Amino acid sequence: MRVHAIQTGRVKIKASQVVGRGHGLMRQFGPLIDSEWSAWLPTFAYAIEHRDGVILVDTGASAAAKSLPRWHPYFRFAVRFDIEPDEEAGPQLRAIGIGSGDVRRVVMTHLHIDHDGGLEAFPNSEILVSPGELQRASGLAGRMRGYLPQRWPKAFNPKPLVLDAGAYGPFARSKRLTGDGAIVAVSTPGHTPDHLSVVVEDGDKAVFIAGDASYSEATMLAGAIDGVSDDEGQAAATLAAIQTFAASTPTIYLPAHDPDAARRLAEGRTTPSVELSPALRQHVGSTFRRPERRRAAP
Repeated sequence: MRVHAIQTGRVKIKASQVVGRGHGLMRQFGPLIDSEWSAWLPTFAYAIEHRDGVILVDTGASAAAKSLPRWHPYFRFAVRFDIEPDEEAGPQLRAIGIGSGDVRRVVMTHLHIDHDGGLEAFPNSEILVSPGELQRASGLAGRMRGYLPQRWPKAFNPKPLVLDAGAYGPFARSKRLTGDGAIVAVSTPGHTPDHLSVVVEDGDKAVFIAGDASYSEATMLAGAIDGVSDDEGQAAATLAAIQTFAASTPTIYLPAHDPDAARRLAEGRTTPSVELSPALRQHVGSTFRRPERRRAAP
């Protein structure tokens, strides 16, 4: 197997979205009024070359993201995109020799606009989405939450990705996605209630494709909750579960917006372990079991 980091332009968000400030509605309202912007951050999708076919995790942003509905306060005040058409996922994959027809499956960590923007380039791929995430993103209610379902391709007909295979290490729900069991979707709620991540078992290491479970490896290790997660406790438990997983298995951690992610992947650099707080250790330890690592048949 081989994993590729596919950068689809750049995004700039508020500093209080990267690391939330305060609690409750005050934390969630912060990105709208914060005057401090982040640096330009990459927007990554990740392509996994596997013997069953290429799996793309998220599709990144599209050039259409530079023109967002001005009526929505988040789009008006809290986010900026910098991306050209040739920086979208389809052209970026072709540049490394992967055509859209080679992509067997697209797995969506969630449906925010910097993750679903490239869907149109993969009309013949199987699109997998958490049913709860699809419901949350659809219709007028989805638009109010900051999704753009009106921009989904007309042929968008995703299949439900139901995490029905029980626990995988510290993650309560999971689903193996390949015949050899080496690629696993796991539940990582927080950024959105039905957010998921993808684990690639690669020999003695794991590649953890995290979507927006955190904005960087550093914020994950710090247990820093972002400014948009609905449920702070849920988000904190997910970060603790990722920390626990990385402590049990050498893990290359790949969020969607970490400037160092592509370099970590290229170097095979794994995440350092951290000491969990007693409360989080007790919470995660009550459900933790080391994941059974499956190996491909020779």
